Amino acid sequence: MYTIPELQQLIEKAIPEIEYPKHPHSLYDPITYIMNLGGKRLRPALVLLATDLFHGNVPAALPAALAIETFHNFTLIHDDIMDNAPLRRGKQTVHEKWGTNNAILSGDVMMVEANKQLAQLDSSVLKAVLNTFNSTAQGVCEGQQLDMEFETRDDVSIDEYIDMIRLKTAVLVGGAMKLGAIVANATECDAELIYEFGENLGIAFQLQDDILDVYGDPLKFGKQVGGDIISNKKTFLLLSLKKLLTNADQERFSDQEGQETHIKVANITTLYNEYEIKELATAEMQLHLNKAFDALNKIDVPAERKQALIDLANELMNRES
Repeated sequence: MYTIPELQQLIEKAIPEIEYPKHPHSLYDPITYIMNLGGKRLRPALVLLATDLFHGNVPAALPAALAIETFHNFTLIHDDIMDNAPLRRGKQTVHEKWGTNNAILSGDVMMVEANKQLAQLDSSVLKAVLNTFNSTAQGVCEGQQLDMEFETRDDVSIDEYIDMIRLKTAVLVGGAMKLGAIVANATECDAELIYEFGENLGIAFQLQDDILDVYGDPLKFGKQVGGDIISNKKTFLLLSLKKLLTNADQERFSDQEGQETHIKVANITTLYNEYEIKELATAEMQLHLNKAFDALNKIDVPAERKQALIDLANELMNRES
């Protein structure tokens, strides 16, 4: 079987070889720009890893992997606009470099380019591939919408939060792996199981990110520790705390508004510690990781072929950044 670095290398080689139309330059240059900004290429690698798991033709699955990477970068362009972000991977964001209107239109055409990639796949799998890709893409957009709506709601439940991160983050992981399984002609049962593995791994990954935002090493985390607390972002930790707060501690919690950021982070973290919120989040993360491994165990391939996925899951869950 291929290793993940080998699959990432295949993708890195294939991306510069994608031929976009030449004109108008201002429509297609931003696509070339963001597609070549780098990144871990994990999602497209998962497409190929799933294809390899089921004894499929990995090079033949490259169009599906590139479609997933194109779609992912489309969401980054639009996310950066919505967040008014100046930088992406240390470089100017597309809307900063070409303007917001150009960025929106370039992002839109990336969905067309993703479908053009999928059209290169064998016709025998195309209907199932398109159904999975479109369902995945729609789910990601639904998750983003819910995330935005949560910003103005004070009644978000923990179940709603888990469903939001499932849509916004995890369905793309599951969808990528299901695409690879479909291209490899895996059984419908195995394709659903690899989707279940990916989706639960994605939920666990996001919960781990929530934990690292508060408890990560500032030198390793890669972004500001406590950023979610500063922005009042509704995470599993915050929602769990609000659910458990006593009336007396509710006042302590409310008093943090208007505090200097470092004081606010310290005080909210103290409340997290007192209510053992990190332990609750870790247990929820482990629950979804266990669901992922349960699904993987049921897949009808030899155990040794699953090792790369097991290693990847453990690496993601033990990360510090």
